[in-house]
Amino acid sequence: MKLEVSPQSSTRLLSSGNVILVTSAYKDKKNIVTLAWKTPLSHKPPLAGICIAKTHFSSELIEKSQEFIINVPDLNLLEKVVFCGKVSGRDTDKFQEAKLTPIKAKRLIKTPLIAECIGNLECSLIDVREFGDHKLFVAEIIYAQAEEELFSETWNAGKAKLLYHLGGKFFTTSEKMIEA
Repeated sequence: MKLEVSPQSSTRLLSSGNVILVTSAYKDKKNIVTLAWKTPLSHKPPLAGICIAKTHFSSELIEKSQEFIINVPDLNLLEKVVFCGKVSGRDTDKFQEAKLTPIKAKRLIKTPLIAECIGNLECSLIDVREFGDHKLFVAEIIYAQAEEELFSETWNAGKAKLLYHLGGKFFTTSEKMIEA
């Protein structure tokens, strides 16, 4: 027997991917937004897409700066991930309040990456599309790095402890890798 899921909650059947923290900056403003809606789009060139609500401060910063960084947190950052998803960056310096360390990016000039995250992907915006109440930001990944002991061709599921958003206030982690 299957339970009917409302159209408003149906995206939760799809959004159980690992959580990311996206940093953006423009002029003297910087922000962090918690997202689960992201996807790889191409190998050549390496492209990624992220979806952000049109009204979010990060949408504005990314469109103005034409860049963003995808930061991959682990279980150790759960409270900070939740905080960054609940508070608006228009009124709060999330780096300071969440006690996250902004580090100068390797290739991008203005957007800082998050030092405490286990992976970082520097992205240069190439397209923005509006869909309903969200914007899809498509970007080329111009530099990526990951913690050496946690990544080798893919995340080491037993060690990395990636965070997965199940919807609402519910999260889970990666536990083991299964090779098929």
